[in-house]
Amino acid sequence: MIIYLLEFILSNLRQDFIEFAVSADVLRFGEFVTKAGRTSPYFFNAGIFCDGATLGRVAQFYARTLIDSGIEFDMLYGPAYKGITLASATAVALAGLGRNVPFAYNRKEAKDHGEGGTIVGAKLQGRVVIVDDVISAGTSVRESVDMIRAAGATPAAVVIALDRMERSGKDDALSANSAVQEVTQQYGMPVISIGNLNDLFDYISGAGADPQLLQHTAAVAAYRTRYGI
Repeated sequence: MIIYLLEFILSNLRQDFIEFAVSADVLRFGEFVTKAGRTSPYFFNAGIFCDGATLGRVAQFYARTLIDSGIEFDMLYGPAYKGITLASATAVALAGLGRNVPFAYNRKEAKDHGEGGTIVGAKLQGRVVIVDDVISAGTSVRESVDMIRAAGATPAAVVIALDRMERSGKDDALSANSAVQEVTQQYGMPVISIGNLNDLFDYISGAGADPQLLQHTAAVAAYRTRYGI
C-alpha cells in the first residue's frame, strides 16, 4: 500500500512538472534540430527558467525529487553553466524543506588570483549530487565526476530535469542504451529525473489534454518509436 501511494505521489509530481514546463514555455512543441542533428518534435530549454518565480518553482521540483529518491548525499554540485543556477536554487529549496546542504560549482577557466582554482563555493567533500538540466552526450557529467573525484569526494548521483529516453548514435548505428543509461553504467551511480519522455507523452495525450498539444501526439509517438529506449 505504501509503495503504491509513493508511486502515485511521484507520478503526480512528474505530471505537475511537465505541466509547469509547458506553461513556462520551457517545453515547446514543433520541429527542432537537436545537438545530435535529429529533428525532434519537442524541445526543452532550461535557460528559460530565467526569473525568480520560475527558477524558484523548478528548484522545488528538484528538491522534492531528490528527497523522494532516498539518495544519501552531503552536498550539491552544479556544472557550468546551467547547473550553476539550478544547484544554487535547489540548495535554497532544500533548506526550505528542512535540509540545509552546501553547494559548489565550477568555472570554465581557472582563476589566477584570489582563491584561484576552478571550484567556487563549498569544499567538495562527502557524497555529492550533480545537478543539471539534461544529459545528452554525457560530457558534462564526465567532467563533473572527474572534478569531484579529484577533490577526494564521491559522486553519489545525478539529478536532471528531463530524461529524453532516447538512444544516441547515428540512425544506422543507434546505441543500445540512452545517454542516461550509459552514465549509470559507466559511473555506477543513479541518474534521477524529475520527468521523462513517457511523462511528456502521457501529458499531451491524456484525457482533457489541450487540443493544441494533442496535435503533437503522433509526432512525439513516432519519434519515441524511432529513437526511444
